[in-house]
Amino acid sequence: MKKISVIALAGMGLLLASCGDKKSDTATASQEQTVAEKQGAVFAVDVAASKVNWKAFHKGGFAPRWGTLAVSTGELSVADNQLTSGEFVIDMKSIKVDPASVTEKDKKYTDLEGHLKNEDFFNVEKFPTADFKITKVEDLTAGAQNAVEGANKTVSGNLTLLGKTMNVTFPAKVDIVDKSATLKAQFTVNRADWGIKFGTDETDPAEWMISKDIEIGIDVKADQK
Repeated sequence: MKKISVIALAGMGLLLASCGDKKSDTATASQEQTVAEKQGAVFAVDVAASKVNWKAFHKGGFAPRWGTLAVSTGELSVADNQLTSGEFVIDMKSIKVDPASVTEKDKKYTDLEGHLKNEDFFNVEKFPTADFKITKVEDLTAGAQNAVEGANKTVSGNLTLLGKTMNVTFPAKVDIVDKSATLKAQFTVNRADWGIKFGTDETDPAEWMISKDIEIGIDVKADQK
């Protein structure tokens, strides 16, 4: 009976993989790069108006979970009406799970929040913050797939999670209007690249169903100092 259940579970995973719910491409990840130098005017991130959205999946997009993280501080630099550099800090202890994403009667969204905060995932007591530092901003070339609506730039930056830094590249929508700047993006990362390996043992059917993908949505607003 156990063997049959395992086969059925694997079959369901393959079926779901054909109709996944992920809506952004996996960001190109590489080794840490040199952070871009500050140029031009400095815009302070409005932490009340900024946030990071996240979405995680079971294999094939099954039973997605989503929520938010707060931005605790940051700044963007603008020269000649172009984004040149920037960085912001994410408060990992602020991680929230949207109750609407946990629909099973036997599960609670608060339990998932606690699990995400412990050593299996983000270990927020040891690593209370994450950060992103821009290394390059270029004009977006034609043909970007699954980019955030209105994307006009390609942004690269060092993303630090659990004390490990990797450089990621993704399409983004950057707007500079008067004395305000906004940066919006949506992309997917492989959490195992940062050492978040819970649920990545594919020899265990229960863990095999947990995707390594995390979809990240950046929504940062800043005003000139």
